[in-house]
Amino acid sequence: MTHPALPARRRALAAGLALALAGSAALVAGPAAAEDDAPSLRARYHFTVPDHWMNDPQRPVVIDGVLHYYYLYNADYDANPRANFGTEWRLATSADGVAFADQGVAAPKGTNANYDLWSGSAVVDHAGTAGFGPGAVVMLVTQMDHPTAAQKLDASGQQAQFLWYSVDGGRTFRPDGDEPVIPGDGRRDFRDPKVVWDDERQRWVALIAERDRVSFYTSPDLHRWTRTGEYVNAGIGTIECPDLFRLRADDGTTHWVMGVSANGYATNEPATYAYWTGSFDGSTFVPDVAAPQWLDHGFDWYGAVTWEDPAAPLERRLAIAWMNNWDYAHGAPTWPRDGFTGTDSITREIRLARAGAGYSLLSAPVDALQDHATHTTALGDVRVDGFTELAYRGDAYEITTRISRQDADNVGFQLRRSADGSRHADAGLTRDYAYLNRAQTGRPDSWKVESRTPLDDADTVELRILVDRTTIEVFVGDGRYTHSSQVFAPSGDQGLALYTSGGPAVFRDLRITEFADLAQRPARLLADFEGDTWGAGWTATGSLAGIGPTASDLRGQAGARVADTFAGSDAATGVLTSPPFTIDRNALHFLIGGGWHPLGVEPATSVQLLVDGVPVRTATGDDSADLRPVTWDLRDLAGKTAQFQILDDATEAWGHLMVDHVVLSD
Repeated sequence: MTHPALPARRRALAAGLALALAGSAALVAGPAAAEDDAPSLRARYHFTVPDHWMNDPQRPVVIDGVLHYYYLYNADYDANPRANFGTEWRLATSADGVAFADQGVAAPKGTNANYDLWSGSAVVDHAGTAGFGPGAVVMLVTQMDHPTAAQKLDASGQQAQFLWYSVDGGRTFRPDGDEPVIPGDGRRDFRDPKVVWDDERQRWVALIAERDRVSFYTSPDLHRWTRTGEYVNAGIGTIECPDLFRLRADDGTTHWVMGVSANGYATNEPATYAYWTGSFDGSTFVPDVAAPQWLDHGFDWYGAVTWEDPAAPLERRLAIAWMNNWDYAHGAPTWPRDGFTGTDSITREIRLARAGAGYSLLSAPVDALQDHATHTTALGDVRVDGFTELAYRGDAYEITTRISRQDADNVGFQLRRSADGSRHADAGLTRDYAYLNRAQTGRPDSWKVESRTPLDDADTVELRILVDRTTIEVFVGDGRYTHSSQVFAPSGDQGLALYTSGGPAVFRDLRITEFADLAQRPARLLADFEGDTWGAGWTATGSLAGIGPTASDLRGQAGARVADTFAGSDAATGVLTSPPFTIDRNALHFLIGGGWHPLGVEPATSVQLLVDGVPVRTATGDDSADLRPVTWDLRDLAGKTAQFQILDDATEAWGHLMVDHVVLSD
């Protein structure tokens, strides 16, 4: 169904009903525009992958007050669907869940015998139950169990669950061997483990998706797992990405909630995040009612994850989802235009509220979004009887209003409207339902064009709409019903109009808010030392000349090799120096172990940052083979040319350094 009717009538009314509006938005060209200089399609205030491909979000963890958000990433993606089988975990950090800083790949594929990494979950093991030390970040992740070359190509290997760990605050992970901690045992679909801590029973719980069911496992230490139960549902397609948490409802009662990503199209329901309230006894989950509710009713809110709000862990959770759909995931115009495919929803705050005889989750954009607002235009109350085109133009903004429907049978917004009015997406209300319709944009080319949710007969309905270049998210009323869908409108379609049919309506307290451009600056990997040589442009002197990185298995190591100045004995000496680079990020991160011989106390084993040949930052080992993380704040050196140097002059015991994973990032 297309909303509203009579586009010709709209065009006739447009000239006389245009409403002046200050502060119109201009298109902003992206850094990777296509050869025809068309504007970027990269979202302005939503999370996007810096390059290539992104799919499933992974539940973030909070470390020292910083949100660590992981997601599946494929640097080898070339728009060939088969190439999507090759994901690894990439990391972005955030202080507020809205503005993110890319940190590069945290868990690289090809590190162990099980090839790429799929979905799973990370936890902070505060008590050190897994044996990696208190505070280690441990991830349980799906990989193929020793796949053959052919199985790697089509991702058909046996799915199983493997343990990886990080001792540098979640920046880099390494596998705990090649063997699964939860074998697949012949199951075809056996993936996406979600790990939670059961505080009442002092043990870990893992939920694993098994096509038509969720299985439950428990463990004292993340290594030894026992299957304890399952929840079976054959009516919502293939179940993926399970979730389990507790929330306190608005009436003061506390409830367990289980969620899954699933396909509800067979029963005329969404293919997003289905959830149930119910009971959890430490071994399995029993829903209050059999039928699920859905956290989003649009077409592009999949693979969602939720996590505790540290400020109120029982009162509310936060959530983020992949804004895409496997029916057309490889056809996004962002790939030819900007060299990436992958956009996330805005981070939401979700709460639990009494709804009739049961309970429902309510969603709203996280409050921190408003901290990034750059301009708000308040239009007050706008009465519409037919069609009103605003003088506003933009492709990234938020609309808030309370619609007093009065006599109108249908009322709403034309978003991303073309100059001639032939193209637009519609978000609005009828007497019976709220909707988001993208049919008249023509893209994505899919039968999934209009999503609908029930609507009561209230005279006034609040709408909050987020528009951002290739996405639209609609929050209706208290947020029980939401619609999130991609809308690939042509870049020039930036008009905005209001409409009614069947009578007038008033758009009360109508506001349009614009936000800062929050696109990440990609992290720059200066050295991973994974090759046979030190790397292009690196120079080596003394005992380090003519050799390369060393295959090692050090605590904290990233990948299979490190730069080790041991070179056969502690008597070896030499200097490794990177090619010059521009300091265009806020910080430099690396891992270091080895001898404690600081620069200036000769002979030294030290790492230094050189600017104009002069050391401006320096670090040394701590007489340990464990690699520890070091971060240098470089904001005072922005724009300068620098080199990274590893110096080994020492020949006594611990007369060498091990260095790994040198990264520039924000």
